[in-house]
Amino acid sequence: MPFDLIDSSSLPQDPMQAEEALLTRAASGEAVAHLWEASVSLIVPRSYQRYASLADARIEFARRGCPVWLRLSGGGLVPQGPGILNLSLAYPVRATMGALSESVYLHLCTLIADALRSLGVLAHWQAVEGSFCDGRFNLAWGPGDDARKIAGTAQYWRRVSQQDSAEPLYAVLAHAVLLVDADPIEINERANAFEAMIESGRRYEEMKVVTVAQALAYECFSIPHDLRFRVRDALTEQVKQAIPPQQ
Repeated sequence: MPFDLIDSSSLPQDPMQAEEALLTRAASGEAVAHLWEASVSLIVPRSYQRYASLADARIEFARRGCPVWLRLSGGGLVPQGPGILNLSLAYPVRATMGALSESVYLHLCTLIADALRSLGVLAHWQAVEGSFCDGRFNLAWGPGDDARKIAGTAQYWRRVSQQDSAEPLYAVLAHAVLLVDADPIEINERANAFEAMIESGRRYEEMKVVTVAQALAYECFSIPHDLRFRVRDALTEQVKQAIPPQQ
């Protein structure tokens, strides 16, 4: 079952509402993909609602021109804006999260890593301590302890009611955030300012992340003027060839 690439104009601007729309299609048996870029904003998981000052911080950041959205999946805060490309995949699976969650991450990481490889950037999955929304299935560029995060991933599972089947059916949402040519200083400062305002105790380091543009420059490749379009095209080609993972 190949992925159907969805036009962003057909989905709500609010990321949580867009995720709900993708999950609805997955629950109906479709495999869908969404490639998108957001305006300057921050996205946080619903778990951030435990911070008493979240509502006031969201109002203040919206006043500054940086709305803060909630999302379904877990993890941490993620900056958004020009030069940051998002890929969301939603599809049905007949397997439990415990049996398939790692395969979901590896499927997403491999898809993006293959797209980056076609552009001359070699990436692998590993945690990068000090990066925003750190996780075991980050995509990183660079060796060992010097590795920098170039993409982050997350997933969300929702059980679909199926009374006529003994096997559980789930709608899975797998999401990745890829740093293409955004300013690492600006996105980290913005993320740190919000974390400070809600007094979360988290702080992120600029040198723990890298963009596709920076990785190309470090490898002594020229940076094409249409890099964002090339990255989008490379991801689109990988999505067209991909099929959802199954147990």
